[in-house]
Amino acid sequence: MLLHIDNSTGAITLGPETPPVVGNSPNAVVLHPSGKFLYAVNSDGNTISIFNVAADGTLTLSATPTPACQAGCGPRAAVIDPSGNYLLVSNTFSNNVSVFAIGSGGATLSPVQGSPFPAGPGPTDLKITSKNFVYVVNPGIAKVEGFSLNTSNGFLTPSSQPPVSAGAGLNAIAIDPTGRFLYTANTSDNTVSAFTIDPSSGFLNSITGSPYCSTPGCTGAGSGPGALAVDTSARFLYVSTPGSSNSIWVFSIAGANGELAPLTNSPFSLSAGTLFLLMEPSGKFFYVGNQSPSGSNIAGYSYDPSTGVPTAISGSPFSAGSSLGGMLITH
Repeated sequence: MLLHIDNSTGAITLGPETPPVVGNSPNAVVLHPSGKFLYAVNSDGNTISIFNVAADGTLTLSATPTPACQAGCGPRAAVIDPSGNYLLVSNTFSNNVSVFAIGSGGATLSPVQGSPFPAGPGPTDLKITSKNFVYVVNPGIAKVEGFSLNTSNGFLTPSSQPPVSAGAGLNAIAIDPTGRFLYTANTSDNTVSAFTIDPSSGFLNSITGSPYCSTPGCTGAGSGPGALAVDTSARFLYVSTPGSSNSIWVFSIAGANGELAPLTNSPFSLSAGTLFLLMEPSGKFFYVGNQSPSGSNIAGYSYDPSTGVPTAISGSPFSAGSSLGGMLITH
């Protein structure tokens, strides 16, 4: 589905949809750096679809979907490395990470030698830094494991640091734009864990005061934080929980050490969800995906760049049809 975002107001309007493909169930989308190809991870089909992106943003399926890994792998999340040469996909059911070489300017995907690479149990979310440190979430054991990506051959090497413990119900991770801090949403604990990233080794070290919650003593806060992101200025962390009461947590980030402090009046009683929380690249807005029995919607917010305080965009939440997986924004 193509969405149009008003650059002035942040309001969303629906554009055309691609034809449905039975059994695919895309739950993550990634755009090639050229902006000409989009990759959709299909959890039910265990495949990755490649779409051509036209100048007006419309999509057309470019080829037969690429197998994500062996049958039953359950591909979940995807990222492209900073060079734009490799696509990484976490596979929840087969406990590994697939790495694909991106060829023909983005039109083809080929598994690199050794792929898929072993990971911990049930990997879900994954992120990569500008230094090619890769971090993968293992919710079942509440740990984050680290890897390094070799950009000459796509080989994924486990970190010599053992997987690092986060909170119960570990669901998602966010890395600040500077690549110095990593944060996790811990759904069962109602907390956020915070770590520094060693610039040489990629090792994670717990930040003083971690884990954090949105109010002292974790009382009166929203429950079940499931999605989070750092704003483009690396000054604020936004965390989303289900529902419409006390559902948006906002923390200021100490630039020197990554420590978090909840904003006054956080958590904010605003509509939210836990499918994703996505920052708009120009730093004006952020969007939260919600899936409910009555349908999908996207809550949109502007935020004050000085204070971080969010304000609902007029018309939010915006309808997104009957099914919603992932979202990305490009200009």
